[in-house]
Amino acid sequence: MLFHEIYGSYYNAVAKILELSVNGELTNKKMQEICDEKAFFESFLEIIPALKDEKWKLLDSDLETPIKNPPTMPLTELQLRWLKSISLDKRIRLFNVNTDFLKDVEPLFKPDDYVIFDKYSDGDPFEDENYINNFREILIAIKQKKKVAVDYFSNRGRDRIIYCVPTGIEYSEKDDKFRVEIDGCPFSSYLNIAGIKTVEVVCDAEQNHSDSQPKKEKYFIAELTDERNALERVMHHFAHFRKEAERVDKNHYLLKIYYENLDETELVIRVLSFGPFLKVIEPQSFVNLIKQRLVKQKYFNLK
Repeated sequence: MLFHEIYGSYYNAVAKILELSVNGELTNKKMQEICDEKAFFESFLEIIPALKDEKWKLLDSDLETPIKNPPTMPLTELQLRWLKSISLDKRIRLFNVNTDFLKDVEPLFKPDDYVIFDKYSDGDPFEDENYINNFREILIAIKQKKKVAVDYFSNRGRDRIIYCVPTGIEYSEKDDKFRVEIDGCPFSSYLNIAGIKTVEVVCDAEQNHSDSQPKKEKYFIAELTDERNALERVMHHFAHFRKEAERVDKNHYLLKIYYENLDETELVIRVLSFGPFLKVIEPQSFVNLIKQRLVKQKYFNLK
């Protein structure tokens, strides 16, 4: 709620309107455009009359303001302390964020003040300098739409050079790992960033558009019963997968979760961890994987 984009949108819209008024650039058309851009479609019905009718005492009927300087929205002490706490997260360095302005701020909490359960302990080496450099190079390649050559060491112990176009980065809170989504690689659509040894820009992505391979994305559909906070837990466990959710009634949802072939076994395990609260209904191939896993657990007396 501290930086809520919805609750802050009205303030940002009015601040921009007043800024234009202070600079003598405000018109009725610009007021309308600002409301459409920074607030909501119907916001002009409230904001513009309240300003023009002097209900808020910020503008007069000639669109002039008694304010002498453009308005600013300084951070409160609570917001600064929250930002300080976030800046202590070891993943912040990956994004090269300047936090010098928080140097003398007391954090609301520290990493040692809380413990996260149900998370694997072998997360990515976020403080490793080579990992940080590779992460930043991938980010640059995504923003500039570049094709890169990646020296990659896979989970199977194979070292190879992969030519691809990074298109996005995903984070799994449960695994505590980042991976990069890629185009142009014939055998995978994702690379674990921890497995990347070096990254080198080769050329613009458009120059090798013909090299791109269609993604081999699968999906399954499951019925979710929202008991014992199941909906929130499912969204947490499958946070880094693309998904669609449809509410059926008060306590039931249909979830469609998309995944890559390499994630299939892990997904079967995660689905089973929710017991009767998450039931896969299609496709039949995924249902069969669930059944096979259950048969193996029973055979080996696993729980």
